[in-house]
Amino acid sequence: QVQLVESGGGLVQAGGSLRLSCTASGSIFTINPMGWWRQAPGKQRELVAQIRSVRTTIYADSVKGRFTISRDNAKNMVYLQMNSLKPEDTAVYYCNVNVAGMPYWGQGTQVTVSS
Repeated sequence: QVQLVESGGGLVQAGGSLRLSCTASGSIFTINPMGWWRQAPGKQRELVAQIRSVRTTIYADSVKGRFTISRDNAKNMVYLQMNSLKPEDTAVYYCNVNVAGMPYWGQGTQVTVSS
């Protein structure tokens, strides 16, 4: 059984920064891709960033150069450093991990960016 718990969301002004953290429990291995998705009201959930290993990362075009994903395999944690936040980054952010083809999700953490 895999469980994910996110933290670090909140309210921030445009141009500010937040760091999201996700703690994973269960059978997580370094080969398992971990990532962050977000869902804004009335919109579909979208991939923000994914990390397969220390060197292999994927970012949505909208966050490239502003967000950085990282992971600590020893602690089974994944982070999302978000800088230069924009109002359009407002959404619920979800941590995700794929294990043996099965996706697991956290409960989500709200990020609100005021203009």
